[in-house]
Amino acid sequence: MVVTHLPKLHTHFFISTPAPSLYTHHLSLLRIPKSTLTTAAAATSSTTHPPPISTTDTHIQIPLQNLFVPPETDISATSTPLTARILKGSNIVLSKYANDAQVVQAEFVKSSVRTEDCPSDGLPEFALVGRSNVGKSSLLNSLVRRKRLALTSKKPGKTQCINHFRINDSWYLVDLPGYGYAAAPQELRTDWNKFTKDYFQSRSTLVSVFLLVDASIPAKKIDLEYASWLGENQIPMTLIFTKCDKRKKKKNGGKRPEENVEDFQGLIRDFFQTAPPWIMTSSVTNQGRDEILLHMAQLRNYWLKH
Repeated sequence: MVVTHLPKLHTHFFISTPAPSLYTHHLSLLRIPKSTLTTAAAATSSTTHPPPISTTDTHIQIPLQNLFVPPETDISATSTPLTARILKGSNIVLSKYANDAQVVQAEFVKSSVRTEDCPSDGLPEFALVGRSNVGKSSLLNSLVRRKRLALTSKKPGKTQCINHFRINDSWYLVDLPGYGYAAAPQELRTDWNKFTKDYFQSRSTLVSVFLLVDASIPAKKIDLEYASWLGENQIPMTLIFTKCDKRKKKKNGGKRPEENVEDFQGLIRDFFQTAPPWIMTSSVTNQGRDEILLHMAQLRNYWLKH
C-alpha cells in the first residue's frame, strides 16, 4: 500500500533557550563523524530567548535542547521557521534525508530464535519492542496498512521470536518478543530478554530500536528500566508512545497522554546525553503513522549513505 498523504509538519511548539548538545549519544552509534554534527550549537551564544509558540492540540512544551536534530541538519541556516520543520506530535526535526517514506510492499520473511539466524542480506532494519500488551502488532499493521501482516492476539506475549518483515525489498521492520508478560514462565521470559538484548548489541544492520510505551497510563517501572538499559548500552532508540487516543477522566485521577509522555521523558532523562526522539501514536486513529515512516526514512537514508 502507498502512503498517499504525508503529514503536515507541526507548527505548535514552545521553544526556549537552546543547548549545545545535539543527540551525540545516538549519532555516535550510527558511526557519524563529528564533522557532520549540525551547527545549531552556534545559536547557544545568543542570550535572546525566543518567544513561546502556543499550541492547542498536544499541550506539550518542548525546549530547543529537547528536540531531536538529525545529522547534517543545520537548524540555524534556513529561512524556514524551525517550528514548521518539526513532525506533528513529536520532538523530531525533519531533515533532507526524509524521502522515500512510502510503504509500497510488505512481506513476512522469517522468524528467528537466535540473532545469527536473522536475515544476512545487509538491509537496514528497525526493531519494535515493548510490553506484551502495548500494541506492537497493531502498530506494525498500521504502518504497512495491512490488517493481518503481523497477527494480533488477545493473549499478550504471543510473539516469541525475532520476526522480520521486508519493506519495499529494501529494509526491514522487526517485531521482537514483548516483555513483562507475567503469565509467561520465568525461564521463557529470561530467554526472551537474553536473545532480544543480544540482538540489540550484536545486530550490525540495526538502525534504531523503537521502544513502545503506553501513553494512556502512568510510566511503568519495567518500561523505564528498558529505556534506561538501552541508554546505558548506547543502543539507538526512538520512543513510540501508543494509545494516545485514550483519554482518562481527570476527576478519576487520570492524566492525559501528553502528561504521561512528559513524565516518562523526565524519568529517563539522566540516562541519555541528549533527549531521544519520540512520537505520539494511535493505531485506532493512525495518529503518528506517517511521522514514524518519515523518521525511519531519514534515519535509514542517512545510514545507507554513511
